[in-house]
Amino acid sequence: MRATWKLHLLTAFLLLLLLSNGVGGEDWSGDYSKLSGIIIPGLASTQLRAWSILDCPYSPLDFNPLDLVWLDTTKLLSAVNCWLKCMLLDPHNQTDHPDCKSRPDSGLSAITELDPGYITGPLSSVWKEWVKWCIEFGIEANAIIAVPYDWRLSPSMLEERDLYFHKLKLTFETALKLRGGPSVVFAHSLGNHVFRYFLEWLKLEIAPKHYVKWLDDHIHAYFAVGAPLLGAIETVKGTLSGLTFGLPISEGTARLMVNSFASTLWMMPFSKYCKAENKYWNHFSGGNRNKRGHQTYHCEEREFQMNFSGWATNIINIEIPATRGYDAYPSVTDMTETNFSSIECGIPTQLSFSAREIADGTFFKAIEDYDPDMKRILYQLKKLYHDDPVLNPLTPWERPPLKNIFCIYGTDLKTEVGYYFAPSGKPYPDNWIITDVIYEIEGSLVSRSGNLVEGNPGAASGDETVPYHSLSWCKNWLGPKVNITRSPQSEHDGSDVQEELNVEHHHEEDILPNMTRLPRVKYITYYEDSESIPGRRTAVWEIDKANHRNIVRSPVLMRELWLQMWHDIHPDAKSKFVTKAKRGPLRNEDCYWDYGKARCAWAEYCEYRYLFGDVHLGQSCRLKNSRADLLSHYL
Repeated sequence: MRATWKLHLLTAFLLLLLLSNGVGGEDWSGDYSKLSGIIIPGLASTQLRAWSILDCPYSPLDFNPLDLVWLDTTKLLSAVNCWLKCMLLDPHNQTDHPDCKSRPDSGLSAITELDPGYITGPLSSVWKEWVKWCIEFGIEANAIIAVPYDWRLSPSMLEERDLYFHKLKLTFETALKLRGGPSVVFAHSLGNHVFRYFLEWLKLEIAPKHYVKWLDDHIHAYFAVGAPLLGAIETVKGTLSGLTFGLPISEGTARLMVNSFASTLWMMPFSKYCKAENKYWNHFSGGNRNKRGHQTYHCEEREFQMNFSGWATNIINIEIPATRGYDAYPSVTDMTETNFSSIECGIPTQLSFSAREIADGTFFKAIEDYDPDMKRILYQLKKLYHDDPVLNPLTPWERPPLKNIFCIYGTDLKTEVGYYFAPSGKPYPDNWIITDVIYEIEGSLVSRSGNLVEGNPGAASGDETVPYHSLSWCKNWLGPKVNITRSPQSEHDGSDVQEELNVEHHHEEDILPNMTRLPRVKYITYYEDSESIPGRRTAVWEIDKANHRNIVRSPVLMRELWLQMWHDIHPDAKSKFVTKAKRGPLRNEDCYWDYGKARCAWAEYCEYRYLFGDVHLGQSCRLKNSRADLLSHYL
């Protein structure tokens, strides 16, 4: 009896030991073999393949199961009508076209190149360079996991049709069991909205007391790359005039296609002052709503006291065709009188709309009598977003309850922040034309004609696709005191690094470093918690001149990500963040020949070492030390 009791005690002790060192433990530190990287791609960054047989008349190219649809430029050019059938969705219920259906591909190959080929491959490359870096630095094949999705669908339809969020949860849990450590999440563009929705969906799947523990066990860090945290302006242009993605199709055709995707509304701009009800607590309180059955949506007083919903300017200025007066707008009963104060009989009227009026549907109601697409968009907006049972995505983010968050985006590129639309005189879908565009560029607003525009520009401009106001919202997630460091993007010895320590940070106020900029030098500016929430760490990286679509291919971003990950898992790390004191070469490709000194540059790191097949001096410059020795400088 006593022996049995001792056996039970020994078994319990061993179980506790396994739990403390295995699943959910922190004993993975310093061991890359236990980490996993999970990539959530952005809009239009996942291959779609045909899942039906479609005979294309007048073309030798048909669509068969598993044929590439997004993106096969050959079939797009030779059979555009067939191709469109495989891309379009029903605007009301998001089902496939009766003649053709497409589904997202799986695995890393689905996100590396959209249109593989000798010519088209490099042009459509997305995550290929990222994966190449991982391979070069010795990451195992099963450590990098892509989670492609049908980027045409709304969040609720992703779960309803594909069980995407259930599968994503299983992906995290499988990675933990397979490798013994948590995952690092890399999300780009729309992928950040997908991840946000997953975190909210997870609240309803896991018992409240286990929710944060599940996150701590399964997610070590979240890298939010190019996140449109308050939406993106370009989606408005796509809705009214079409967004071609650089493809050889007309804007009208692109508009038909884009407006059939409910995901377009997922990235609509919205006000930072307007919030929806907490669906999480309503779930446990019986899901009470107001008497009319609508979701509660309220705005702070600042929304009505300040201009432009916290954005740089009004996003839409649109000329409405001549009317007979107020009665010609039966659907616009809730609009402010200021929009109608200038209406005169028979004279076209220009109306302006802020981000709030786009997100709550006011804008679409205002023009639904002039555009057949607007009724469909209003239906999608209400059913798939405002009434979503998990989350209304058109509301401002709060910091996710994750241990480590790195928000990364490009700045100082010319970015669209507002449009002027007018009737084109052509039939739908070409019934609107853009007459002017407002850009933000390096702290000022200018029109397409070059004139300065009054407004509320940010301290910097955006990344050519997402405005700075939206990208920089994550600065609100930083702690009360912030360390700011600005350093050149290129390899440097630390002499040009500028620092400001313990800068006070106030919520919803931008942090402006008092630092100099040399001409023709690209910088990266780091905002890192000096004081943070206990157990939580936040950093924001602003990368000069990094384009939204190409940032995931940026060598500078790759280098900084790798150094931070190495620092995080190394047991000898002495600080919360990787040092910025110097940046030397990390790969053979970073070594080059210095013709002025007739030797390899960075002699501390690089040496001349010819190998058969080298065709120039720079190619023979290679790292002299092991990568582990190089990385030890950054602990």
